[in-house]
Amino acid sequence: MTMNKTALVTLITAFSLTLCGPILADPSDNKEPSVVYPQVMSKSEIAGDIFKRDDMILETSETGRKTYDVVSLLSQDKKFVSGMYRAEAGRFEITEPYGVDEYMHFLQGGVTLTSSDGSVQVIKAGDSVTIPKEWTGVWDTDGYTKIYVIYSPDAPIE
Repeated sequence: MTMNKTALVTLITAFSLTLCGPILADPSDNKEPSVVYPQVMSKSEIAGDIFKRDDMILETSETGRKTYDVVSLLSQDKKFVSGMYRAEAGRFEITEPYGVDEYMHFLQGGVTLTSSDGSVQVIKAGDSVTIPKEWTGVWDTDGYTKIYVIYSPDAPIE
């Protein structure tokens, strides 16, 4: 059985598409592949430049206390977030469970955490702390800058 040139090219093309599919995909298909990149905080951003970014969120409380937040990553399911945060002095009583698991590394300033049983932990620049979502107590600070990682398995992070 002989095969003409057109039939041979058709057979090779069909065989190649079966084996190599995406490699030989139709160039008229304009779908861009979804690329996900690592999120980097550079040394200069960690030194404070991150708070100059356009996506920095500034909040001012009723008392005039300011906080600055830059999210570096928010997962697709919105249950994991990381970033950098700066806060002015404040004291907060946390009577309901904290609500999220949070890892924090303090770059400047610090916080005094007084758990509901009265035990006290002083966290200073250079220290790291992890607060479980069940924690209750008092958060007291003269101000700080931190890198944070938050996991909230029960609800998306707003």
